[in-house]
Amino acid sequence: MVLRVAQRLKIFLLVFGIGGAVFAGKLIADRRTHAKPTVPPALAATKHSEVKNPGTTPIQPPAAVTAVDPHVAGGGGGTSAGGNLRIDGTIAEPSAANTSSGGSLAVSGGFWNALQGTGNSSVASSIEFAQSTASVTEAVTFIVVSVTRTGDTTGAATIDYATANGTATERSDYTTARGTLRFAPGEATKTITLLINDDSFVEGPETFLVNLSNPTGAAVGIPASITVQINDNSPESAGNVNDDPATYVGQHYHDFLNRQADDSGLNFWINEITSCGSDQQCILIKRINVSAAFYLSIEFQQTGYLVERLYKTAFGDDTGSSSLGGTHNLAVPIVRFNQFLPDTQEIGQGVVVGQGNWEQLLENNKQAFTAEFVQRSRFTTAFPSSMTAAQFVDTLNTNAGNPLSQAERDQLVTDLSSNAKTRAQVLRAVAEHTNLVNAEFNRAFVLMQYFGYLRRNPNDPQDTDYTGFDFWLSKLNQFNGNFINAEMVKAFISSSEYRNRFGP
Repeated sequence: MVLRVAQRLKIFLLVFGIGGAVFAGKLIADRRTHAKPTVPPALAATKHSEVKNPGTTPIQPPAAVTAVDPHVAGGGGGTSAGGNLRIDGTIAEPSAANTSSGGSLAVSGGFWNALQGTGNSSVASSIEFAQSTASVTEAVTFIVVSVTRTGDTTGAATIDYATANGTATERSDYTTARGTLRFAPGEATKTITLLINDDSFVEGPETFLVNLSNPTGAAVGIPASITVQINDNSPESAGNVNDDPATYVGQHYHDFLNRQADDSGLNFWINEITSCGSDQQCILIKRINVSAAFYLSIEFQQTGYLVERLYKTAFGDDTGSSSLGGTHNLAVPIVRFNQFLPDTQEIGQGVVVGQGNWEQLLENNKQAFTAEFVQRSRFTTAFPSSMTAAQFVDTLNTNAGNPLSQAERDQLVTDLSSNAKTRAQVLRAVAEHTNLVNAEFNRAFVLMQYFGYLRRNPNDPQDTDYTGFDFWLSKLNQFNGNFINAEMVKAFISSSEYRNRFGP
């Protein structure tokens, strides 16, 4: 049985005791933290006024070529031999000032050395980092790196970015960042915010990389990667830095909301813990509830939890094995950590609940994300264009566990058939349905213990299968979603796997 929101809030009121009503009110309104819980140089294209071998079809440059290297003739992929060849303009030079005629000429490789370009641009566009190195002092902090576009910026362009371990590792030293930068026409600069974590280990300088790849509308320039160096803070904390309330709270912003903490939210949650003074039992209870509040927040529910439901609605469940109570299979969430993370970061980009026009920004992010999601090859393979509107809606509804009433189903079919709604809008309508939100709540809550605290999938090598996931889901269901009585959050934040991310 899954608790509805009101029931869960009653639990919070009981747990917090004195001041609980105030706390729960803040949780509902999300007015604080959990509610707020970011090629070479351009080359000129050559226009060949005429390049032909008499008696044959005129040689034409490949249609995809939009820019050429003025110093190289090559890349055509064929051989031209025999006959008289006239070339107006020096090969692969933008200026056609000279004429060469007469005699025989054999050319291997053709005349056009193609670079990646867009449209009919006469000047190549490249995207690269503004610098090749950057450094930051270790803390629960962030660093911003710039990516620039040079050459012809009149068209749109995109490029993917992803962090990669060096001597620094994602689980302890920084937060994985993956996504796509989208340059609008005329836009030349974008930034990537990289989240840095703190730990108590004496390690010396450590580095990780951020790499650019998969450009559209431009080429990957130089430098195509940046090395970020993390310098030890000195002196390192005694014991485990995660025991420090500021570090503990700040890390939750990184792990669950994929952003740096805003000051008001950070201070609010720190105060929740420090208000206990030296009462260790009180501190433990506060740490548990502060942690759970991030999952329950509007910000996470509308970003990370939405991503989990979108995958379920689109692709159904996966199957995992468990040895709990005997070997058996069980339905498990299909989204994987390396899919969940960039998609959640994309939907939550720039959103801090309660600040600025956050609701419109969040809605814009959702619309852009789902529009792109339904164009992915995995989705179009599962939902080919040959599907009727009824087949499309029914498949989504079945994957999601049939949250729609018959009337809701019929209306979505009508809307899709008449183009009143797009495929992306229908996907959202099912994924955001209240019945699915409630039905999937406990299962997603357990999944996020692995994604948020342990930064991995439930069946990654630290576990051989889904037995651990099965155990905690059974306990959470047994206690009707009461994570306090189930001791689920307590177990994860006290686990050696979680604590070893930050210190001994």
